[in-house]
Amino acid sequence: MTANVVDRPVSASAGRTTGFRAVVRRVRRDRWAVAAAIVIAVFVVVAIAAPLIAAVTGRDPYRYDVDALNDFGAPRGAAGGVSGEHWFGVEPLTGRDLFAIVTYGARTSLGIGLAATAMSIVIGVLVGVTTGFLGGWYDRVLSRVVDVIFGFPSLVFMIALTAVVPTSFPKPLLVVLVIGFFGWPSVARVVRGQTLSLVSRNYVVASTAMGAGRWHVIRKQLLPNLAATITVYATISIPSMIGAEAALSFLAVGVNPPTPSWGRSIGDAIGWVQTDPMYLVFPGAALFLITLAFNVLGDALRDALDPRGADR
Repeated sequence: MTANVVDRPVSASAGRTTGFRAVVRRVRRDRWAVAAAIVIAVFVVVAIAAPLIAAVTGRDPYRYDVDALNDFGAPRGAAGGVSGEHWFGVEPLTGRDLFAIVTYGARTSLGIGLAATAMSIVIGVLVGVTTGFLGGWYDRVLSRVVDVIFGFPSLVFMIALTAVVPTSFPKPLLVVLVIGFFGWPSVARVVRGQTLSLVSRNYVVASTAMGAGRWHVIRKQLLPNLAATITVYATISIPSMIGAEAALSFLAVGVNPPTPSWGRSIGDAIGWVQTDPMYLVFPGAALFLITLAFNVLGDALRDALDPRGADR
């Protein structure tokens, strides 16, 4: 009796609704998780409404303003040129408004981070669940492929590839493809391990014995029970994808200038740190806050979805 209850699949819509509400209730008890969700929501709104914000403030991240610079290319005034006209100051050498750059940079960082995460999750889940369920030579071959990609110097390959691809190819799309490609093996390994633990459950064995097709078992029995793992892993993968984009832009092989990017702004600011460190503060703070928020929310979701912590 107990074994049957434990092995019952979580595929009924009512059960999923109840489980979702329970997870939300547990997350809402965590003040840090709520604060992280608010920070993420604010950044998403800023990214979506960037053109509207630019229209309201009258600042364009692509407009150069040499009048805001002195003869040495540094912003006029203290704190990087912070003023009522330029809330975050201006960018050295170009005079572009740093508030507009950070605002539009949210679009670049979040857009690439979310797209690369979606790509890596889709490929990783597909490979992980099929290798864990089908096994055999298919599992052995793809497991070796995963090992090879794990041992590959991904950063060196990213730099080389983004540097040699023709400039006509959209750089944001290229960055998404490169980062997403090197992100799926870790997802596949985690999902494969979870799938191996599920295939021995009574309901999976019973479905197979009753003649259910492989894809039916994967869609109806395995994926619903992997949803919690996939959700948590996706949440904690987003900051690493955002960081990878920032690293590539920092190394000047990410998105092409003058496209606003937090990583590129941080990289450009490094050369001016001794002159005025304020250029580094705002893009660095934005990158730090969004990655911290996703990590905190991911940890909270992991705890909330852990059945051992359901009664805490």
